[in-house]
Amino acid sequence: MHKYPFNTIPGELEPWPFDNPASDYKILRGQPRASGRLDYGGSDTGSRLGIWSCTEGAFECTELGDELQTIIGGRLILTRVGGESIECGPGDSIFTRKGERVVWDVRETVTKVFFTDLSSGVD
Repeated sequence: MHKYPFNTIPGELEPWPFDNPASDYKILRGQPRASGRLDYGGSDTGSRLGIWSCTEGAFECTELGDELQTIIGGRLILTRVGGESIECGPGDSIFTRKGERVVWDVRETVTKVFFTDLSSGVD
């Protein structure tokens, strides 16, 4: 487990390309670049906890698990395909469900802390 002050997070992240076939990423605007770090877990543990950041642009994807996310920097609009749009900034939390199709429209480079339950099947 890492301990870190929030203002040093971006320098510690590694590139996370938009290439996971299970998420079926579609770039909709710009050339967003994601990076991240797992502090706990992975697909073998059923959950994961970490930091994720993305530059400006928009993409659509399918969520791989139930995920709680708190924005710690930047601005974005999250749109649930066929549903609502939410504008988010620092301090805002978002919950997305496994299998949900969403559009991430990153307006200013975003950094979030996340916890994902990959084994969830909650309705």
